[in-house]
Amino acid sequence: MLDMGRRARAASRKLGQMTPADRTRGLQAVAAAIRASASKVLAANAQDMDAAEAKGLDAAMLDRLALDAARLEGIASSVEAVAGLPDPIGKELARWERPNGLDIARIAVPLGVIGIIYESRPNVTADAGALCLKAGNAVILRGGSESFHSSGAIHACLVEGLRSAGLPEDAIQLVPTRDRAAVSELLTLTEYVDVIVPRGGKGLVGLVQREARVPVFAHLEGIVHIYVDADADPVKALDVILNAKTRRTGICGAAECLLIHRDVVDTIGQGVIRALIDAGVEVRTDETLSAIAGTSRASDSDWGCEYLDMIIAARVVDDVDGAIDHIGRYGSHHTDCILTEDDAVAARFFERVDSAILMRNASTQFADGGEFGMGAEIGIATGKLHARGPVGAEQLTSFKYIVVGDGTLRS
Repeated sequence: MLDMGRRARAASRKLGQMTPADRTRGLQAVAAAIRASASKVLAANAQDMDAAEAKGLDAAMLDRLALDAARLEGIASSVEAVAGLPDPIGKELARWERPNGLDIARIAVPLGVIGIIYESRPNVTADAGALCLKAGNAVILRGGSESFHSSGAIHACLVEGLRSAGLPEDAIQLVPTRDRAAVSELLTLTEYVDVIVPRGGKGLVGLVQREARVPVFAHLEGIVHIYVDADADPVKALDVILNAKTRRTGICGAAECLLIHRDVVDTIGQGVIRALIDAGVEVRTDETLSAIAGTSRASDSDWGCEYLDMIIAARVVDDVDGAIDHIGRYGSHHTDCILTEDDAVAARFFERVDSAILMRNASTQFADGGEFGMGAEIGIATGKLHARGPVGAEQLTSFKYIVVGDGTLRS
């Protein structure tokens, strides 16, 4: 790990001498390499899937791990989308002149070396590598043990793209072991690593935050709420909730808790819950909603639970303030949504809910950097320092000040 850190630091310096066109060419070469190696990547993923099924992983975890031709093409397309983004490095963020004649500019620069620790989704290998390269950073990737072979095959494509474009191959490194001791070492490489980004469940993020000596910005679990207001449109509510829960249950933007205004329980609420049950979702409810056939009673642990499965919790609230209070108590500051046609209620929700992403009348499955126009994302940062929300190339930069005078002296 120490050697990887040294090589990453050296590569980051070399990247600083590369032009935006160099980095774009490298990303385009990576996308081409992924397409050319599709059969190898899918064969590696089949190994991981066989091992995961033998291990007894649940359906949600298997879905996060699985690759097919369409998903692999999506990975290559995401790399191309990152390549086509405006270059974030060297961008003038602000500029002003002082009364003493000093001209001061704040300019975007790479963070340097980024360590990214993630779990079972092999696409993160390509997304993270591409975004770090776009922002001029070297990166050390440590994927989950379940995606070991898939991540290795995708990383080989990243290296091939770097090599063919004449960029330093050490700019994107993958930890070549499942040994958890490697993670502990990575978290202490303060001389070589500038920031750690953990992407995964509460256990992984908690471990990183406890043990890291390197600064961390974290992607925490997605305990996603949807509040159905008294002035919600019934058709929009039904469509949005079904998509938010069932499109893909294993992603962090999947809805996990439904909050229903008391005045629409017998209209919108019952219809939505029946539709969820008909779609195969287990609905765990409070006492009021438990009268609906096919539901089960929620326990205390269901409030604030990230299921990542065909399960949703549901309860009645008196008004928008009741929804806000519930989200404040049980939410994870990730993504929360309001369904309403009342602008004032929506404004109150947006003002008072403290989450990285807030939505109105839209599926929470849009909580994704690619859908935000960022090409891809490393994760959804739920903290408040440096980056918050989808972490794309622009969020993987810092800045420096350029101060220009004309023999200017301080009195």
